[in-house]
Amino acid sequence: MTEMTVLVGYTPDDRGVDALALAALVVRTLGAPLVVANVHPPPWPARGPGSVDAEWVGYLRSESRAALDEAADRLAETGVPESAVTRRVHANRGSGRGLIEVAGDVGADLVVVGSAPRGHRGRIAIGSTADQLLHGSPVPVLLAPRGYADTAPDRFERMTIAYWRRPDVDGPLSAAAEFAGALGVPLRLLTLVTRPPGLAARFAEKGGALDRQVARADEDLRDAAGRLGGGPPVERLTAVGTGLATTLGTVDMLRGEILACLSGHDGPLRKVFLGEGSGKIVRAAPCPVLLLPRGAVPRGAADARDRDADQVAD
Repeated sequence: MTEMTVLVGYTPDDRGVDALALAALVVRTLGAPLVVANVHPPPWPARGPGSVDAEWVGYLRSESRAALDEAADRLAETGVPESAVTRRVHANRGSGRGLIEVAGDVGADLVVVGSAPRGHRGRIAIGSTADQLLHGSPVPVLLAPRGYADTAPDRFERMTIAYWRRPDVDGPLSAAAEFAGALGVPLRLLTLVTRPPGLAARFAEKGGALDRQVARADEDLRDAAGRLGGGPPVERLTAVGTGLATTLGTVDMLRGEILACLSGHDGPLRKVFLGEGSGKIVRAAPCPVLLLPRGAVPRGAADARDRDADQVAD
């Protein structure tokens, strides 16, 4: 796997601090360069064609630079040297859209952001920044739960992939497995099987529809794990419950866990798209969540594809 470039969106508040803590753990683990960006709003159009309020623009940029100075100091405290950090100030009315633009400019392979401040501690709330990223980022997005900086582990311990069989799943599944390998953590495949809320587990008919659904999920997990063969053994787990959020709550999660989730299949190709199911999982997860673009492929395969395209162009 070639070197990754990690982009973190920073604002001088708790969500920015949480995002920094998670991004710092990623770059320390991977030995990757880090780009810290602050997106400020552009100036409103002033009277007269082409006129710009230079004083207001200067103020916005100085505030962004001050925020990035603060971010660099915090990163140094976590063991990320300033020489490994690049700072970017960017203007856009949407902070998420601004981060997508920065990601394209710097060639980022991963964007890290924090939870909206209204969320419950230890959970992820999707604010406007994350919403824009989760409906259009061309690279994976990693979300830090609220309060993550206060409880951040010393290392990652495992990646769990929320898995459902579908036609376009192989590329994102392999991309997530590649990322887990780069982090040096074991992989677990998880399928959540939900039963109707009025049907208690003890009354479920043996050999009925629910049992068949669980058996199919187990078979799909074995097949998916087999397609990821060649590396360490892949753990498999089928969890049964009422509703995705409740069922996810029954699954054990390590302190250094990352939960990977695939984009909804109705979204645009090679873009992150938060579907209904993945949205419920993101909001219920007690750990950082990695959302992969639809049609994502391992970076090694993408690099080979780009080299082939360059050779054709030549």
